[in-house]
Amino acid sequence: MGLIPHLRVQIPGLRMLLLQAVLLLLVLPSHAQEFITEKPEALLPLPKGVCTGWMAGIPGHPGHNGIPGRDGRDGAPGEKGEKGDAGLVGPKGETGETGAIGFEGPRGFPGAQGRKGEPGESAFVYRSAFSVGLEARVTVPNVPIRFTKIFYNQQNHYDSTTGKFHCNIPGLYYFSYHITVYLKDVKVSLYKKDKAVLFTFDQYQDKNLDQASGSVLLYLASGDQVWLQVYGDGEHNGLYADNVNDSTFTGFLLYHDIN
Repeated sequence: MGLIPHLRVQIPGLRMLLLQAVLLLLVLPSHAQEFITEKPEALLPLPKGVCTGWMAGIPGHPGHNGIPGRDGRDGAPGEKGEKGDAGLVGPKGETGETGAIGFEGPRGFPGAQGRKGEPGESAFVYRSAFSVGLEARVTVPNVPIRFTKIFYNQQNHYDSTTGKFHCNIPGLYYFSYHITVYLKDVKVSLYKKDKAVLFTFDQYQDKNLDQASGSVLLYLASGDQVWLQVYGDGEHNGLYADNVNDSTFTGFLLYHDIN
């Protein structure tokens, strides 16, 4: 038994080791002590006549598989995995019932001030209008025609003593005139601030009454004056009026200038 640790033979199992030890004892019953040296570290020589392959036993048959063991304990939870891709959108569900009205929330902070709005119309109504007629035949050219028959002049912006309209409210005005022509031709012009802005000419037809008219829109500033007058010589002052024929001059404010 003392020689077994010094044999450098690879034995795969315990059974094979014991079998080889028994065979060694049977072959060498009396010579075991002769080979023991003082130095246990040295390798003992093999006996003469012994085959070097004596230790290789016949391989055994493979054993049967053992009974499966019991299930082990559950392992510790692993780390959380990464978030997966979003799934497909499901079909739209049916509309649910209307919920109860919640409590009124707290009042919010005041918002930012909005932009300044457009100027609105004033509550005050601006009025300026007149309508006048001719009472007698005009014979003096190149001076304002004095319409002395007053149809409307409530604001007194038309002066019947001068025949001129005086602008008191700046804005856009509409002026028109309707002239009856008799005995002579007529050349009439509408003036604004000593400048003619509109002209009308009518050639008289013998033994007949003619009609001439004109109209215009003018912007007037406060203090501007507007009037009618015959221009040229006395041969073109055929303005006429009587109990059944009128020559009229009219003007009124369309809208005032808010600026």
